[in-house]
Amino acid sequence: MTVVNLMEAALLGVVEGLTEFLPVSSTGHLLLLGHFLGFEAKGKTFEVLIQLGAILAILVVYSRRLTDVAVRVPYDPAARRFVLGVLIAFLPAAVIGATMHGFIKSVLFETPAVICVALILGGLVLLWVDMRHPQADEPPVGATGAGVRPDGAPAVLYDDAMRFPLPVCLVIGLCQCFALVPGVSRSGSTIVAGLMLGASKRAAAEFSFFLAIPTMSGAFAYDLYKTRHELNFNDATLIVVGFILAFVTALIVVRYVLDFISRHGFAAFAWWRMIVGAAGLAGLMVYG
Repeated sequence: MTVVNLMEAALLGVVEGLTEFLPVSSTGHLLLLGHFLGFEAKGKTFEVLIQLGAILAILVVYSRRLTDVAVRVPYDPAARRFVLGVLIAFLPAAVIGATMHGFIKSVLFETPAVICVALILGGLVLLWVDMRHPQADEPPVGATGAGVRPDGAPAVLYDDAMRFPLPVCLVIGLCQCFALVPGVSRSGSTIVAGLMLGASKRAAAEFSFFLAIPTMSGAFAYDLYKTRHELNFNDATLIVVGFILAFVTALIVVRYVLDFISRHGFAAFAWWRMIVGAAGLAGLMVYG
């Protein structure tokens, strides 16, 4: 381990924190950046384990609301329904991710061209969805509403991420499975699903945050278990550096990203994805 390795780990930690909760694919960014930097971690474990820093950022920002839910679970049906909804949304990716873990890590994570293409295609989808939802978030029309505004844009049916119906949670969870392909984006796939099902931009993004807690925690625990015999002290030092910087930057992003999305939508993220994907393909053609 050298100073250069520590600086690379720090840079990757910052990138993880900045991108984890944006619909741009943090894993895709980390893998591409690591590829061009020549930063190698056994089994791409570093890229997964530093996500714990981003998980802790969510827990810190939403600690009061999560504590309130935990206290109310024994006697409040709404709190139990929220917890059940998050678990239902989590299970599809957990099952498929565990089943295909070897293929994902050994093939998809090791194929930068796939990541670049996924970034570009995901950007196009995000741009299309954003064009279908040009309006700022508005009060919901209710579950019995027409579902379409007079100007043709989809109406908002759900504006509270903690009150999504269970079928909506399940569909969001199924769509999260697409993010097992690096470059697709976990937050992007779940946010798009929420929007298409009638959630407001803010509620769709917030539910994605809540869903990140079990999803990323599960990925962290499973990957740590699978690679426990490969880690050494040098790996641990780099992971700690990346973890700390991922936590700090994610904390900043989570505090401000919801307001930005509510006001400006997703177009900026869509264009960023396409630019990074195209630049990555160009870099692969030149440098390999």
